[in-house]
Amino acid sequence: MAIDADPAEQLNTTADHENADAEADQPSAVDAEPPARQLSPNMRWPIALGLVVVVAVGGLFVWLGYRAHEARQTQQQRDLFLQVGRQAALNLTTISSNEADADVQRILDSSIGTFHDDFQQRGPAFVDVVKKAQSNSEGSVTAAALESETSDQAQVLVAVSVKTSNAGAAELQPRAWRMRITVQKVPDGAKVANVVFVP
Repeated sequence: MAIDADPAEQLNTTADHENADAEADQPSAVDAEPPARQLSPNMRWPIALGLVVVVAVGGLFVWLGYRAHEARQTQQQRDLFLQVGRQAALNLTTISSNEADADVQRILDSSIGTFHDDFQQRGPAFVDVVKKAQSNSEGSVTAAALESETSDQAQVLVAVSVKTSNAGAAELQPRAWRMRITVQKVPDGAKVANVVFVP
């Protein structure tokens, strides 16, 4: 004869089975995470367009920065050529009988090429004439401008007013001269390559 199971145990067993089935139906913690979202085709175009705009704007800023740097360098070179031309005109027109040797040396130090060589050859005779005549001249620049320019040289037009005096003679009226000075770029700056007096 079969012995019937205790009704309370049957209820517990049934409840355990129902709980196990309910737990099996619930997703696990791993299953609960949403799947990785992929960009829809509608979202890809705006993002790509945004990247293109960012790259284009960055390129524009780089180009503008380069152009600004280039413009600064060009202006600095022009200023250098103009400054050297003005100083050369002053050196050539400001000669003192007491300091003629130093004045000529200053001209030689700021020049190169055939102009330097020619002036070096004529320098001693020029100094003798200045000392014997006790001649003194003082130049002042009244105007200066770049006439033309390349990457390594420039033609500078300089107008000067020159006061001259000799021993025992009255001071002469200032004379106006104009010079075309060729300025050549060198590794440590720029120097005078040629000087021509123009009407």
